[in-house]
Amino acid sequence: MEKAVTKLREEMQSVLTENILPFWMNRMVDTEHGGFYGCISGNGEVIGGAPKGVVLNARILWTFSSAYRLLRKEEYLEMATRAKREIIDHFYDPVYGGVYWSLSEDHTPLDTKKQIYALGFAIYGLSEYFRATEDKEALEYAIRLFNDIEEHSFDRKKNGYCEALTREWGTIADMRLSEKDENERKTMNTHLHILEPYANLYRIWKDDWLERQLRNLIELFTDRIMNLETKHLDLFFDDDWNSKYNIVSYGHDIEASWLLHEAALTLGDKRLAEHIEPYVIDMAEAASEGFLPGAGMMYEMHGDRASIDADRHWWVQAESIVGYMNLYQYFDDRLSLLRATQCWEFIKKHLIDSEGEWFWSLRADGTVNKTDDKAGFWKCPYHNGRMCMEVIERFHE
Repeated sequence: MEKAVTKLREEMQSVLTENILPFWMNRMVDTEHGGFYGCISGNGEVIGGAPKGVVLNARILWTFSSAYRLLRKEEYLEMATRAKREIIDHFYDPVYGGVYWSLSEDHTPLDTKKQIYALGFAIYGLSEYFRATEDKEALEYAIRLFNDIEEHSFDRKKNGYCEALTREWGTIADMRLSEKDENERKTMNTHLHILEPYANLYRIWKDDWLERQLRNLIELFTDRIMNLETKHLDLFFDDDWNSKYNIVSYGHDIEASWLLHEAALTLGDKRLAEHIEPYVIDMAEAASEGFLPGAGMMYEMHGDRASIDADRHWWVQAESIVGYMNLYQYFDDRLSLLRATQCWEFIKKHLIDSEGEWFWSLRADGTVNKTDDKAGFWKCPYHNGRMCMEVIERFHE
């Protein structure tokens, strides 16, 4: 193994086990109300009364399940099991199925909408818990949520998945995942984070319908979601798959490149994997338009460079490294290894907090962003933790 890769692997295992995971074990466990706190501010303060988000809890479940599967430390299993109980005992809707979007501090359902993105992450976490433990309850609930998505969200006439529904699976006026998003019925982001858990679920449950839908999701990315002119992903669509927004998300481009490749490889279909390879390379190369050598990957571009958000978000840097290391691993792309190494040096210099976890971003003006959460609804150990574990697992000696 190359010295640069060995160095990356060793340093990432150290950051994972000494910086990222201990923060969540030592700072985020809610000993008073159970489960985990809803938020820790950018300055490291626990925000009392903050709602508990299902995406945060599902990502904690995935991260610590994966860490236990790879490193077999009992404290990781304890955290994963705590998160599993949160998902099944509190977030899962025992009446209508699916998972609630958020709970109050004392676990009372707060926002009961069924955001399909959230169901996807619950499947991702539960399926990873099964991979680590062979726990049948986790698999049972993952399959239930898969069936909920297929029954209520899948568009059998026009293909794809709708963004969100009411608690009772009815039409909802505001389908947005967050305030930053457009209120459209179909989005790249939700489809990406259905593809991702469906691939993980397929590793442990070789169901014919799951296989069919995973293949369909891959095809949706190549035929509908990827813009064949720019090679970037279009982000928002109406019911008929028309896109009227000119926004580029560099982080999602490169994250999708490796997740799409992973899905094809997981299916074990050599012809499909070979078919998908040019798309994988093109997406990552398109994302590289936002890459600044020595300074990380920018966040977004709006309207043909009319407006560029040059903040370097923690998750975009993490996904950039996985995407570039995927190109190096499978295509011996030396430039991608260099870019991954440069991105890692940037992370170490600007984003890793010596007191635990990573800062949200480095702003375009060069200042560290301590305004946004250190841990919370969207700031989870999944992107940076997964980056470390992908490198550890892919390049083991």
